[in-house]
Amino acid sequence: MGNAVGELGGVEREMGMRRVLAGLIGPASLPGVALGLLFFAASLTPSLIPRGPEVQGVLGGVVMALGYLGWQVVALIWRAADMPCLRGRAAAVVSGVAVVASGGLFLWVLGASLGWQNALRAKMGMAPEEALGLATILGLAAGVFALFFLMGRAVAGMFRVIRGRLYRVMPPRRANLFGVIAVVVILFVVTRDGIVDRVVLALDESYEAAQALFDRAPPPPAEARKTGSAASLVDWAAMGAPGRDYVTGGPDAAAIAAFTGRPALEPIRVYVGRANAETPRARAELALAELQRQGAFARQVLIVASPTGTGWMDPGAMDPVEYMHGGDIATVTVQYSYLQSPLALILETDAGLAQATALQEVVHGYWKTLPPEARPRLYVHGLSLGAWSSMYATNLFRLLDDPIHGAFWAGPPFPSAFWNYVQNQRNPGSPWVLPVIGDGSLVRYASATADGSGAGGAGAGGSWGRMRIMFLQYSSDPVVFYDPASLWRAPPWMREAPAADMSDHFTFMPVVTQFQLALDMTLSFGAPPGHGHAYFARDYIGPWVQVTDPEGWTAADTARLIARCGKAMGEGCQGVAE
Repeated sequence: MGNAVGELGGVEREMGMRRVLAGLIGPASLPGVALGLLFFAASLTPSLIPRGPEVQGVLGGVVMALGYLGWQVVALIWRAADMPCLRGRAAAVVSGVAVVASGGLFLWVLGASLGWQNALRAKMGMAPEEALGLATILGLAAGVFALFFLMGRAVAGMFRVIRGRLYRVMPPRRANLFGVIAVVVILFVVTRDGIVDRVVLALDESYEAAQALFDRAPPPPAEARKTGSAASLVDWAAMGAPGRDYVTGGPDAAAIAAFTGRPALEPIRVYVGRANAETPRARAELALAELQRQGAFARQVLIVASPTGTGWMDPGAMDPVEYMHGGDIATVTVQYSYLQSPLALILETDAGLAQATALQEVVHGYWKTLPPEARPRLYVHGLSLGAWSSMYATNLFRLLDDPIHGAFWAGPPFPSAFWNYVQNQRNPGSPWVLPVIGDGSLVRYASATADGSGAGGAGAGGSWGRMRIMFLQYSSDPVVFYDPASLWRAPPWMREAPAADMSDHFTFMPVVTQFQLALDMTLSFGAPPGHGHAYFARDYIGPWVQVTDPEGWTAADTARLIARCGKAMGEGCQGVAE
């Protein structure tokens, strides 16, 4: 008897394994494939950043899997609601027609996609692709789709196994409900505790190592005036590589004097690394003490800057403004993360906001105690994630209560509340990518084609008021113009005439457009200078002139400085011939 029961159990287990395997490798849903092909076709249309065949193949596979999944979910809900369904020959005919139609559309779009991508590449000054890369696109898409297809079947198989066990102890409807809950909980725990945490820890450790902290630090600067020197209050070894590069870089008094033809001062650069103190407040107070040590509050201009995620300060942003003011300028910044900006945006947002707020509170609080006639003009600045944190910290009190003189924010990320508020105040008829706000006396925008002066349709062209706020944003920058609502509706810029470096062939598709823009964000850092998220010195110069109004500065000076500064993202104004 016992042997018979054991054999029966073995048979049941074998049949269960067969059902699981059949679920994994069984036939696909033809309507699901048809919707997947439609999504794949939509993904071939251009977005903000040009895509090569490898990237397009991965994107196509992902969105095809999403289309297939979407159909499966709709079909499941339809059947659960006991709605009528086509069966037999009628279902096969309709499914076949849908697959043929979507396949035909896919092939047409595939053929046109190379021309669309090359047209966009030409607008960005990039060399055209010689071939479509059909084998690469289709091969990668098929592989990615197959991977997600098997993952989906595996999850469905896990649900069936759990549900089968629950059938033994509870009614079917309750077993179905608790089966779904159990699968969701398992997936959440595995991804959160088993995958995400380990990935974040590994990234944080790798980027911290890349900072070359402590024993890997090079010798500190010999000049006592520099941050991190033997006389400095900031420990050189704990500053990290971005901070050390920043305080030892930039133009010196001799370079500035050679450019302006007048005596110049050594610019002051204060940088505090994340490892220099335990809390945002402590790091901010250390930065203030170092500013005081170096005599920063006796300078003509003081800039409170927020760095990118890793703590990097773009020399293309900071070098030009030091030339403009003859070195009579001080800049202070504090690091809040070791992660690259896209990762810090997702994983360490609060750290950036808290650090920027603490630094502005401490510096602005001290600055207010000084006599107005004996203190520097105060500005705030940030690039990318630094722009977001700087905007967050620049609250109503710093705008109205003994206000700062101005702000210059470049590449503001799309979640920035203040940027969103200002964007939505644009004058009717002005474009979303380069709006006009009121009469241009308080807020202006700059881009690769507009210097923020208000001329050329980029502003009202009137005079500035007491405070000057400037946004620099490229029309092809998805970090700025990604729209979470593109899951179901076209972004505002897609409903307007395209800017000079935008495609003429935008096509909105729910879900697909959002994934295109999300992929664009990862590609935007490698875009040609002046496009995507690759901001560089030439386009900072005009806005800095408008915001800080350098004494005696002329249009000829602007032209000479533009000629001197580098042409690529991350380059400053050193070592480039005029």
